[in-house]
Amino acid sequence: MKMNRLTSWIGIAMVLGIIVGYICNTQAGSPEAAKEIAGYFSILTDIFLRLIKMIIAPLILATLVSGLAGMGDSKTVGRIGARALGWFVGASFCSLLLGLVFANLLQPGAGLSVPLPESGAALNLKTSALNLKDFITHVFPKNIVEAMAANEILQILVFAVFFGLALGHLHNQAARSLVNTMEEIVHVMLKVTDYVMRFAPVGVFGAVAGVITTQGVGMLLVFGKLLFGFCVALGALWLVLIAAGYFVLGKEVFRLLKLVRGPMLLGFSTASSESAYPKLMEQLEKFGVRSRVTGFVLPLGYSFNLDGSMIYTTFATLFIAQAYGIEMSLTTQFTMLLVLMVSSKGIAGVPRASLVVVAAVLPMFGLPEAGLLLVLGIEHFLDMGRTVTNVLGNAIATAVVAKWENAIDPVDPALADEDAALTPASELALAPTA
Repeated sequence: MKMNRLTSWIGIAMVLGIIVGYICNTQAGSPEAAKEIAGYFSILTDIFLRLIKMIIAPLILATLVSGLAGMGDSKTVGRIGARALGWFVGASFCSLLLGLVFANLLQPGAGLSVPLPESGAALNLKTSALNLKDFITHVFPKNIVEAMAANEILQILVFAVFFGLALGHLHNQAARSLVNTMEEIVHVMLKVTDYVMRFAPVGVFGAVAGVITTQGVGMLLVFGKLLFGFCVALGALWLVLIAAGYFVLGKEVFRLLKLVRGPMLLGFSTASSESAYPKLMEQLEKFGVRSRVTGFVLPLGYSFNLDGSMIYTTFATLFIAQAYGIEMSLTTQFTMLLVLMVSSKGIAGVPRASLVVVAAVLPMFGLPEAGLLLVLGIEHFLDMGRTVTNVLGNAIATAVVAKWENAIDPVDPALADEDAALTPASELALAPTA
C-alpha cells in the first residue's frame, strides 16, 4: 500500500534532520556553538507548533458545541463521559503496571552505581503545580477568552458542555442558525488544518536536527539500555491497547491503525501530542466516528488518557532507584503505582508534565529528585516514545467509546484509505455525523 504523501515527507524530514544534525554536531567547535546552531533549527519547530496551537482552541470549541447541541440531553453526555473515563482509568492502570513490570524485569538502571547527589541539587521543576486543590479549581474557567488564549483544553471542554447543551435545548430559529454556524466553523477550521499540516515536515526537520545538534547520536548509545528497555515496555503496552481495541472493534482496529499512522508519526517526530490533534481528529472522521463523539472524547483523552506518560512515570522512577542502588519492595512499588495513578490525573496543562509527576513522587519514597538529571540527556527521545503512545491510546479510546455508543458510520472506501488524506478536510467533514 502506498503511504500517504504527508507521512512520507515527514519520514524524509526525520532522516534529513538526523543527517544535518549530526553534521552540525560534529562541526560545531563547542557545546555553546552547537546550542546556538540548534536555536536556529528550533525556529522552524516553534513556528509549526505555534500554528498548531493557533487552531486547537477554535477547533475544539466548534466541534464540541456543534456535537453536544446535537446530542439533545445531558444524560447522553454523562453516559459518554462515564464510558470514556472508565476506559481511561483502566488504560492508565495497565500502563503504570506494565512500567513497573518491565522496569523490574529489564533492570535498566542496575549496575550504574551512581553516587547520591548533594541535597542542593535541583531540577527547577514546578512540582507545586501538581496538587488536587489547584487542579480541580483550574478545570473551571473564569473567562472563556482567557482559556482559549492559553489553549486550556479542560476549561474549553467545560464551557462547551454548558454552551452546547443550552444550545441543544433551544428550538428557535436563532439557535438553529447558531448551531449551523458552529458546524460551518468546524469545516473552515479543518480546511485551515490542511494548510497548517503542509508545514509539518519543516517543523519535524527542525525538531530532529536541533536535538541531534546539541546531544549528538552518541547519546543514544550511552543510554542504549534505558532506551531499549523503555521501547520494549512501550511495545508491550501497544500490544495490550491493540488487543483491547480488537476485543471491542474486531478487525476494524487494524483499519484504524492504518489511518492513524500519520498522526502517530507526526507526534513521534515533534514529541508533541498537540501537533497530532487536528490530523487525528480528521482520521477518526475517516474511520466513521461521528463528530459529536470525537469532539467530546478526544479532548477529554488528551487530559486524562496519557498512556505513554503513565508507563514512563513508573519505569523512570524504578530506573532512578536502581541507578542509586536503592531497594524498593514490591509493596512499596505497588503503593507508588497507586500514588501515581491519582497524582497523574492532574498533569493536564502542567509544563513537562511527566517529569513533574516523577519529581513530585520521588521524595515520597526516599528517592532523590535530582535523579531525573540522569535521564534529561535523552528526555527528548523518551518524550517521542511517550507522545506516539499517547496518540495511539487516544485514537483507540475514542473509537471504542464510539462503538459502545453505536456512533461509527459506514464510510466510503475511497475516504477510508489514508491515501485520501489529501482530500480537503472540509469535504470529509460533510460525512454523516448524526
